[in-house]
Amino acid sequence: MFKRLLMFLLTFTLVFNCSITEQPEFVRLDNIKVIDSNSKNITLSADALFLNKNDVGGTLKTDDIKVYINDTEVATIVSDEFDVPRKKNFTIPLTVAVATESLIDKKSLGGLLSGLISQRLKVQYKGDIKYKVLGYSSTYTVDETQEVKIKF
Repeated sequence: MFKRLLMFLLTFTLVFNCSITEQPEFVRLDNIKVIDSNSKNITLSADALFLNKNDVGGTLKTDDIKVYINDTEVATIVSDEFDVPRKKNFTIPLTVAVATESLIDKKSLGGLLSGLISQRLKVQYKGDIKYKVLGYSSTYTVDETQEVKIKF
């Protein structure tokens, strides 16, 4: 009887002292940059920075993030789920290849040409990152804009 009570109290203490329902903290989107550019594609990357104070991990999914260049939607990030490490700062990469022909549109041609001439583009990542752990889920809203330098 005493052993059962001791096991119950130990299990109860462990379960309720672990933070499970506290979601990881989304710190910021950082390092938006062009990692490759040529006449056919522009490859952009960014790092989503998180802090997980939980004793458990979970997963993050980034399929709802849209990429805009000079206010024109050009791509949606599609990725695998990322495993969240426990009790750690971590980053997830958000990389996307954009076809240069998708940037040429009659509405935005003037803005694109001025961006290409100045070799600067306004890049915006906008959407949601979804977090799941043990039946609990939450959503982080991402809306970050930076000017990036492009080289052909």
